[in-house]
Amino acid sequence: QAQLVEPGGGLVQAGGSLRLSCAASGRTFSGYVMGWFRQAPGKEREFVAAISWNGTTTYYADSVKGRFTISRDNTKNAVYLQMNSLKPEDTAVYYCAARYALLPTTSEYDYWGQGTQVTVSS
Repeated sequence: QAQLVEPGGGLVQAGGSLRLSCAASGRTFSGYVMGWFRQAPGKEREFVAAISWNGTTTYYADSVKGRFTISRDNTKNAVYLQMNSLKPEDTAVYYCAARYALLPTTSEYDYWGQGTQVTVSS
């Protein structure tokens, strides 16, 4: 059974950096768009970033553009989210997701990880 696991969350001070990783198992996701979403307390889950199957095309939410970078390594069946210049409003549970598609998309993902907590202190 396909699974996505996101270790690597944690607590960081505002202005700091954190790198999230997502490890896939059970199948290869090299032909899938990979995305990151987040959900803050009391808010709906929102799109953060996505990357095409071959890594050549990326798409970001306006709120993270210029601060976050999504990347992937298909040889490791993994996707990453480098988060720089973190703000308290970035505090949320971050989810990795996969969708069978050619280009990055913000919705209708097929597989989801269990989420990892990221807390940014002011």
